[in-house]
Parts: sequence; structure tokens; C-alpha cells
Amino acid sequence: MTLHSYVIEHDMGFAPNPFHRRCSLAACKPLVRASATLGDYVMGTGTAHNDMRQHLIYWMHIDEIVDFDAYWNDPHFRRKRPVMHGSMAQRHGDNIYHSLPGGGFFQADSFHSQDDGQPDPANRDRDTGRTQRVLLARNFAYYGKHARSIPDEFRGFIKKGPGHRNKFAAANLAYFMEWLLADPARGYIAEPTDWR
Repeated sequence: MTLHSYVIEHDMGFAPNPFHRRCSLAACKPLVRASATLGDYVMGTGTAHNDMRQHLIYWMHIDEIVDFDAYWNDPHFRRKRPVMHGSMAQRHGDNIYHSLPGGGFFQADSFHSQDDGQPDPANRDRDTGRTQRVLLARNFAYYGKHARSIPDEFRGFIKKGPGHRNKFAAANLAYFMEWLLADPARGYIAEPTDWR
């Protein structure tokens, strides 16, 4: 088991997407999506701009990994496709990519599109260039605005800056995971920290 830790730059309910009883990571964090395996944990912490820097926004225990086409075509995940004139949760759907017959990827109108709904090549290339993998979890806790304060003794598990971290001493990791999983709350707990 590996723990992947990173900072959530924009906590909008898009990456990760904690809605509809499944937590998904289908955009952003291409290196995490490329390297994570079944049984791994992913955790995201907050940023200084919303006073959440040393707080746990979410964690997920990966139980399924699919590619963009499988995610797009699965009837269970159609509700994770964005509806830009819907609720905040609908607007931040992360099921936005599928392959095109001539190569490349279709990008649905979404949080990662341009303001006028046109594809955003930079976001599309970052999301699809290194991997087509979507990480999924039934067992997760998304705290959002009710983010958990991480005790001082575990501050070493907080990634500073861009990228992610997944190398931790085994004994320290076991102790941290005990703390992480001790909270019985699961699923979608509170709305994203950046919703206004």
C-alpha cells in the first residue's frame, strides 16, 4: 500500500470529484493517476489561500481504475458528466474526456474548458498527455469546508508546493494511517472549500 499526498490547488469538487457516492480523480494530478495502484490511498490537503494549508480535505482508498473511454461510457458514471447550467456539483463533473476516432481526446464543456465552453488545450494536454487513468473509490472521506486539522506530529505527510509525495517510512505511515482511518465519517461530508 502506498499513500500519495498532494496539495489541492482549487477545491471545487472537480479534482477530486466526491459526488454520487464515488470519489473520482479523473483530471489534474497526472503523475498520481499514472502511478497509483489498486489498494493505494490518495490524500489532498488545503492551501494557504483558503487557510486550509495544514488540513486534510479528503482521502480515498482506490478500488477501481478505468480509462477515460470506460469512464465516459459507463452508465453509472454518466451523472459525473458536467451540466454547466446545473447545480454546483453538476457543473464540476469530472467525466469530461473520451477518445476521438482520428486520435486525441474530446473535452466536454467543463471546469477545465475555456470560459466560452471551447476546449482548453493546456488543461486537456495536462489531463490526457501522460495517462488516461481515472482513479475511483467507494471508501473515502471528503471533508471539504469541514477539513480535519492534521496534528503536528503528522505534518511530514503534508506535501509542500506542486507535485506529490509518496515515499514515507513504513512505521510512520502505519501510525498516520491509524489516525487517518480512526475518524468514522465517510463519503461526502461538506461542500468544497472554494465554493462561494
